[in-house]
Amino acid sequence: MSLEKSSIAELLRLASVLEVVSDSPRLDLEVLLCHVLDKPRSYLFTWPEQLLDQKSAQHFNDLFVRRANGEPIAYLTGEKEFWSLSLEVNATTLIPRPDTELLVETALKVIAKPDAIVLDLGTGTGAIALALASERPNWQISAVDTVPEAVALAEKNRQRLSLDNVQVGRSDWFKDLARQKFDLIVTNPPYIDADDQHLKEGDVRFEPDSALVSGNKGLADIEVIITGAKQYLSAGGYLLIEHGYQQAEAVRALLNSNDFVQVTTEQDIAGLERLSLGCFKKP
Repeated sequence: MSLEKSSIAELLRLASVLEVVSDSPRLDLEVLLCHVLDKPRSYLFTWPEQLLDQKSAQHFNDLFVRRANGEPIAYLTGEKEFWSLSLEVNATTLIPRPDTELLVETALKVIAKPDAIVLDLGTGTGAIALALASERPNWQISAVDTVPEAVALAEKNRQRLSLDNVQVGRSDWFKDLARQKFDLIVTNPPYIDADDQHLKEGDVRFEPDSALVSGNKGLADIEVIITGAKQYLSAGGYLLIEHGYQQAEAVRALLNSNDFVQVTTEQDIAGLERLSLGCFKKP
């Protein structure tokens, strides 16, 4: 496809090509054009007759073809907004999703302590930890991941946002952590079964399996986290876990059988059970 000497308006008419892979094809095109031109969306509507030069046209063409093949917009532009924070993303981590903002909202509600000590397990881009840090500058937050590239990315995002109350490090869940107590542990772990058909659909086809797939019908990592959290939570501390919408009952049972009380599940914006939490009561 040659798009040289095409205008912005003409390129936006290509939205129909993306309908197979996107629920928002027009928006996808606008985002790609803004990225290529380094302009705000308002520019597209103010100057629809503007022609792309050869370099910009080639760049857009490359991104358009990749998007038509299903590659996520966030990987194409290298950034994603989460909790009003602009985060750098790449293919070594999950793309932060709006549903995960529920984890941030809930954490801010259940922890009233002004100087809380917090742990974010499997931080990926750092989205959850950095969102919490932006809202609670007096919280001290440790954000860990087992993937070195994810650790580097989270640290890069931390530095970009100048959030000095976050410390990023490497750990396979709790294995590499110094023994200490936290007031809050939050996590969005892998929770998809390896045979789940959704792994072959949409954006997740391009995301790392290590951040998506877990054994025991998707519950293996969740179980490790719940049993391990007891050694790292202060009495009265909270554990918040994002999970699949069909896993809520199983996650609540795990929490209840591991000395957690006040066990509840929160629903996401679609009304699905997406997040379970419990307060640790020392036995």
